Parts: sequence; C-alpha cells; structure tokens
Amino acid sequence: MRWDAQRLGTDDATALPGLTLAGLQRSVRTPEFAGVTFHEVVCKSALNKVPEASSMPFRWTVNPTRGCLHACTYCFARPTHEYLDLDAGRDFETQIVVKTNVVDVLRAELARPSWEREHVALGTNTDPYQRVEGRYRFMPGIIEALAHSGTPLSILTKGTLLRRDLPLLGEVAGTVPVGIGVSLAIRDETLQQAVEPGTPTPRARLDLIRAVREAGLPCGVMVAPVLPWLTDDRAHLDTLLRDLADAGATGVTVLPLHLRGPVKPLFLAWLREHAPALVHRYEGLYGRGAYAPREYVRWLDERVRPLLVRHGFADRAGHRAGRYERPGEGSYPAGSIAPGGLPVLEPTVAAAQPVLF
Repeated sequence: MRWDAQRLGTDDATALPGLTLAGLQRSVRTPEFAGVTFHEVVCKSALNKVPEASSMPFRWTVNPTRGCLHACTYCFARPTHEYLDLDAGRDFETQIVVKTNVVDVLRAELARPSWEREHVALGTNTDPYQRVEGRYRFMPGIIEALAHSGTPLSILTKGTLLRRDLPLLGEVAGTVPVGIGVSLAIRDETLQQAVEPGTPTPRARLDLIRAVREAGLPCGVMVAPVLPWLTDDRAHLDTLLRDLADAGATGVTVLPLHLRGPVKPLFLAWLREHAPALVHRYEGLYGRGAYAPREYVRWLDERVRPLLVRHGFADRAGHRAGRYERPGEGSYPAGSIAPGGLPVLEPTVAAAQPVLF
C-alpha cells in the first residue's frame, strides 16, 4: 500500500531520535505491552487510495495503525516503517503509530459528495485486530461508519479479537456487502509460533473461522504465505485444508511467500537461526527478485489443486491459481466480494502480484 499521502514530516521533541511524526499527541508505554511504545497521532486522512497501476482488487483501504504486534517475520508491510525513519525489523514490531482520530476523519471523508461508495479493504497492510485494537477499539466505529455510508467492506485478519465484533458485522451485512477473511497458512504450532510469534495459534484461528460461520457470515481463508520446504509438503497442506473445510471455510486462496526489500534479509536471518540448512535454497529461489519463480508457482499449483478438490474447495476443473470457492458459490467479477469472504483476485495473482496477508 502507498503511504506517500500520509508521510509524516514534522519534528516533535517527544518523538524517538530520528522519528518525525506530524500530529504527535503523546508516546505511551504500558505494562501490558512490555517493550512496546504507542505513538498517538492525529491523522489528516483515513482513506488510503491504492495506486491505479496496482492490480489489487480494491481501490481503497483504511489502516488505523502502522506497525504490527504480530511480528510475522515474512510480513510484506515491514518496509512501510522506513517512511518514519524507523527500521523494518524490531521497530516495526515495537514502535506502533496509532491514529487516534481515525474514526472521526473517516466519517467526514465518507460524507463527502465525491465519495462513490467503492469497496474498502481492512487488513491489507497491518492487521486491524492485532492486540492494540483491544486498547483503542477503533474497529466498531470504522465498521459502523462504512456501513452507514453504504460502503462495502472486507476484513482480513489473524486476530481472534474479531469475535468481539461479529454481532455488529452480522448486523451491517444486512445493509452492505461484507467480506471476512482469516489468514492461516501454518498448521504446525511450533513453526507458527517461531515465525509468527505475536499471532494467535492455528487452533485459535480455526475456532475463529467456526465463530464467523456460526454468526452467519462467509469466511474465506488466505493460506499465505506458503513457505518453500517448510509448509509446502503435501502432508502439511492436506492437513491444513482438511481442517479449514471442517471449520466451515467458504473459500481458500493459496499463495507462496514473497520477500520484498528489507524483508528478505530479515527472513534469511530467521532461517539461519531456525533452519540453517535452507538458507542456500532460499538464496537460490529468491536470489533474483522478491517473488518465487514461475516454475515454483506452477509446481505449487499442481500440488495444491487435487487437495482442494479432495476437501471441497474446487471442482475437478479447478482454477488456475489464486482463489478457490466451494462448488455452487457462483462466479463473481474481480473486485467484488465473493461468498468466500475475500475480495475476488484475478486468476494469475499467485504468479505475478504481491500477497495480501
């Protein structure tokens, strides 16, 4: 996502050395978030416009925070912290920018005559239901503002705090299209806790999927990123897809890891500590760019396709790559919200586009 329109460039004496935050109100540390600093700012805008050149299936996003307590080693959003003269590593996980007035600003922007009620995606850069949401409670106001204005919305999260807002989401789904997506790509809890140390366990997220379905809402799942030689074996994928089907997931999107900019050395450093035998393989696979080679993408697609059929996520014809819905769900144009709960992705997205997770 592009942050240029919200780049913060005014020095403030209360900020960290080198940190420039316009609208900084205060920096807060609390015992329940040990080692974390919340930088509370007043934002000028809440809606972020996705560049026209992007192939993402939506044009608008809302991100109430910057930085993420989930601390996923592979997170593609890490480089956005460098706009603040912070690093994409530890700072991204511990220096969290909080837009305290985001709900009021969003309401004002949605009330403009020029607003065309285009789909707004939440969770495309940093997770809206990371633990910080429990402290600031932005999401109910954001959901209500979007629904009141007649704006379709989708949410993608790893956070089980989403449960709190299921009654509200069920209510607004009667007036505007609502898509719910849960990100779950690693079934093995030991590996998951090592690479995603701040996220809920796989079991907790499977329970979240069940709760979304019990609330009468569709729930798509992003099986992303698939980690080469760590989570791409047939047994792991088969077990994960079986569990997703049992939990009631209405759609699945399977996409491989990509490593952009400073994320690549961070992930390679993680590999050196946790799986040193794979470092050379990853350097070969991602040595020429951020994305896995097309040969790997095709290999993964061929491995996943029969498993999706087995667990009811695709018919025998299947889909080339990207989104897989349960039979009978119908077809939906790119950019809409399908019954699977996620914005519809173009079929070639796995091979050519950034992963949203």
